[in-house]
Amino acid sequence: MISEGTIVALSTASGTGAIALIRLSGSKAISLTDQVFKTRSGEKLIFQKSHTVHLGEIRDGKSIIDEVLVSVFKNPNSYTGEDVVEISCHGSPYIQQQIIKILIDKGAITAKAGEFTLRAFMNGKMDLSQAEAVADLISSENEASHQLAMQQMRGGFSNEIKNLRQELLNFASLIELELDFAEEDVAFADRKELENLIFKIQSVLKQLLDSFAMGNVIKKGVPIAIVGPPNVGKSTLLNCLLNEDKAIISDIAGTTRDSIEDEITLDGICFRFIDTAGIRDTQDTIEQIGIKKTFDKIELAAFVLNLVDSKDYQKNKSSLLKDLQKFKKQYPEKKLLVVFNKEDQIEGLSFPETIEGYPVLLISAKMNSNIDQLIFYLTEHFQLNPTQNQSIITNSRHYGALSSAQKEVLAIQNGLRNGLSGDLLAIDLRQALYHLGEITGEVTNDELLGNIFENFCIGK
Repeated sequence: MISEGTIVALSTASGTGAIALIRLSGSKAISLTDQVFKTRSGEKLIFQKSHTVHLGEIRDGKSIIDEVLVSVFKNPNSYTGEDVVEISCHGSPYIQQQIIKILIDKGAITAKAGEFTLRAFMNGKMDLSQAEAVADLISSENEASHQLAMQQMRGGFSNEIKNLRQELLNFASLIELELDFAEEDVAFADRKELENLIFKIQSVLKQLLDSFAMGNVIKKGVPIAIVGPPNVGKSTLLNCLLNEDKAIISDIAGTTRDSIEDEITLDGICFRFIDTAGIRDTQDTIEQIGIKKTFDKIELAAFVLNLVDSKDYQKNKSSLLKDLQKFKKQYPEKKLLVVFNKEDQIEGLSFPETIEGYPVLLISAKMNSNIDQLIFYLTEHFQLNPTQNQSIITNSRHYGALSSAQKEVLAIQNGLRNGLSGDLLAIDLRQALYHLGEITGEVTNDELLGNIFENFCIGK
């Protein structure tokens, strides 16, 4: 899984830029750099203090490649826990390639994806959940996902798991000790205290598992399905929200035959709006496929905007009521907002504040009327920013491990109530400890590490 020797990689995005950063990590990181770098002072990096920056030139023999800044971080006080050198050079792709080439010629090895962070994990600089948060931080695209990744990187979630696991481990050790003295019938573990601890762990696990829905939305964006009959202005609304001509607009019914998606960040929250095919009875095979996809998108959506043509409300009132009743029966937990569009084309008509318990809003997507109220409604409804002390999970691997741990903890709870013997309790305790350890990396294997770090970018 992890290379031996000193690794090197470009840590900034590839391509032309003002500055590029090349990183080395390993026992020979400083001595290798010394072979190609000449400081202005003439002093070797190997004799410099950690966390210092030096101006000089990268040379290939007598040829000067670039004037650079070199930062030195000596073990164990570095990102990876090894000696680390970071070379800040000019952002020419040619310069980047030449510097990396001469370092490889001197004995460095090209880093694999995520290998710097993997070394940090292997050297105890961070646990596995913190390492995964690095990837989340790099890919964060809005305030909420950034805040969550920073919180996890600082160990809030993993520290909570570690503390619970340690308490459980203490009791597991006492149970195991009892097995060594089975003939004497000695009880070292207070069953009442263990029961209280199990109740506490069960409560924490439930809170974490329940937070996954919010965490997933923060990480991937809030999916909002825009649905309704043909020609009510779904595509116009999508274009209005995105402020671009994303969807084709036409007076011809059935223009949108497939779902169209795009994301926009509103008030620090990423929303993924989905324009769907108009729902109606049709013999057009392609349009039927589009309508089927519409219902698939409703299934996946966290929120539904049900668009209605204001001019047709009175005529289609009973049909709308039936559709909403059917929706409530089919999706009892799903949130929906009834949006009457084309308010600029009506005059003197009144509309209820709610229909079938669902709130109502009047807009004109074409005239950009009341769109700010729609945005305000959505951002107020999805106040996703976690508090500083709130642990939220966003990782499906963590969710799976927590679910497995919860099952084992429930088995322990039932075992204590039924007076289960210590040897049987010990089995469930070991399994619960195993699944909790999977999250932070206290229990791991090469396959697991490979699956996690292969998704990192090179140089991180």
